[in-house]
Amino acid sequence: MKVLVIGANGQIGQKVVNLLQTHGQHTVRAMVRKEEQLEKLKSKKIEAVYASLEGTVKELEAAMKGCDAVIFTAGSGGSTGSDKTLLIDLDGAAKSIEAAENVGVNRFIMVSALQAHHRENWNEDLKPYYVAKHYADKILEASSLDYTIIRPGGLTNDAGTNKVEVATNLTRGTIPREDVAKVVISSLTEEGTYKKAFDLLAGDKSIEQALKTL
Repeated sequence: MKVLVIGANGQIGQKVVNLLQTHGQHTVRAMVRKEEQLEKLKSKKIEAVYASLEGTVKELEAAMKGCDAVIFTAGSGGSTGSDKTLLIDLDGAAKSIEAAENVGVNRFIMVSALQAHHRENWNEDLKPYYVAKHYADKILEASSLDYTIIRPGGLTNDAGTNKVEVATNLTRGTIPREDVAKVVISSLTEEGTYKKAFDLLAGDKSIEQALKTL
């Protein structure tokens, strides 16, 4: 597959791009929102495109053309206000979904947040973020796309273990960003993940085994 990674400069996004670049099975196009990010990727021989989630749907369509799949791992970040969360994590996701439908990119993977589908389990300190993720996921589920929604727990920079737990509902826990990136890539062609949404934590099953349980 030719895969567009939206949020390619984020912590998970960078890992996804690097894994796809060395994977062999897929090719990657990284989408970034700053010129210096674009040049840095191109210097590493990684195909990159400039587009903003605060821009138009047409701009996103142009970034996606020629791709077979989209991985959405963008986020406004912890240092911004609720306004940017609304514009990036919700409206940016909604525009990306619309653009994918418009240009016929049917495979769409969303990196969401643990328990985003259950309001009663939202972190009170991150409520706007969870609201944005909740409704972005709902928009994706209502779309015509072959989606997968991955809801990881607390993200760490520990080395990946390739051992995870997946289920519709999991309690609080953590997972290395490296393992999230690997689950995202494994999900691309794992048809058992199509039209599915699941929580993701560190666990004791291999990624391949865990995804087969969905």
